[in-house]
Amino acid sequence: MIPLVPTSKTEINKLEHVLVLGTLFRPEILKLIKDPRERITWVESLAVASGSIAREKAGYTVREIAEELGRTEQTIRKHVKGETKAGKLVRETYNMIKEGKLDMSELEDFLETTVRKEELESKLSKVKELDKKLEKLKKENEKLNTKLEKVREKLEEILEDIK
Repeated sequence: MIPLVPTSKTEINKLEHVLVLGTLFRPEILKLIKDPRERITWVESLAVASGSIAREKAGYTVREIAEELGRTEQTIRKHVKGETKAGKLVRETYNMIKEGKLDMSELEDFLETTVRKEELESKLSKVKELDKKLEKLKKENEKLNTKLEKVREKLEEILEDIK
């Protein structure tokens, strides 16, 4: 299911991906970007517009969107208002999805896999960090056990001397 009003980073990313890919693969858009030199500019503009609109739907302010996407507030505002070609097209795609006029089943399947992969990679990264911390703690524990053993030996020597 495509989150039309995202409530988490994962949902924002999912909506953003759906918007950019859904817009990019609309037949009329594919005709517009036949020239490979223009394609890169179009994809980048669609990506920024999609990110802007997805975050706007999540309730972000223009300033927050600009900071997160590394663009000016003016650029974000134009995309969100549909004053840019990319912003207008992405907003149309959003409305088409909302009205059920765009078949997104294949794209949803693709995104589910992609989002799961991103989540798994993030969790794997955290597990690796925790493994490093665990190894460090094990080494510290070994050192402390060695010191403790030395203290125990000294105490036993002292007790023997007392007897």
